[in-house]
Amino acid sequence: MYCEGCKEKLATVHVAQIINGQKVELHLCETCAAGKGALMFDLGNTLSISHLLGSLLGNPYEVQDLQTPSSVQTCPSCGMSFASIKHTGKLGCSQCYTAFEQELEPTLRRINGNSQHVGKIPSRSGQQVLLKRQIDELKTRLHQAVSKEQYEEAAEIRDSLKDLEKNLE
Repeated sequence: MYCEGCKEKLATVHVAQIINGQKVELHLCETCAAGKGALMFDLGNTLSISHLLGSLLGNPYEVQDLQTPSSVQTCPSCGMSFASIKHTGKLGCSQCYTAFEQELEPTLRRINGNSQHVGKIPSRSGQQVLLKRQIDELKTRLHQAVSKEQYEEAAEIRDSLKDLEKNLE
C-alpha cells in the first residue's frame, strides 16, 4: 500500500481516528507522518496526568474545581499550591496528600476506586501478608462489635482471630 500523502513510498504508518462518529484512516510513509504528526496530535497545554487518565477511562477525571481557600494554600513541606497540582497532575511531596486531603480524596476515589493504597501481594510470601491483613480486619471488626455491645458477634470474631494468629505463627 502506498502513502496517501506523497503516493510514492510504501505506507508504514497507519493512523485511525474517529471524527464525529466516523472512522477515518490514514496510511502514510514515515516522512509524511512526521510532517503531519504535529498537526494530528497537537495537544497544546492540555496534556496532564489527569487528562490522560480521564481519556483512558472515558471520562474527564480531573481534580475538582474548588473555590476554597485551600486552592491558595500551599504545602508546608514543598510549597506547592493546589492550583499547580491541578495543572500538572503531580504532587510535590508526600506531605501534599495530607495538606490537600479534602480536595484530592474525591478524585482519587473516582480514579482508583479507593483512596487508600493497598498495593500488590508478593507471590512467595503472600500468604503471610494476607493473614496479617485478615487479622487487622478482624481486630477492627472486634472493636466495632464491642463498642456496639454485640458480645456474641465479638466472641465469634475473637475465636476467628485466635485461629488466624495460630496459623500466622
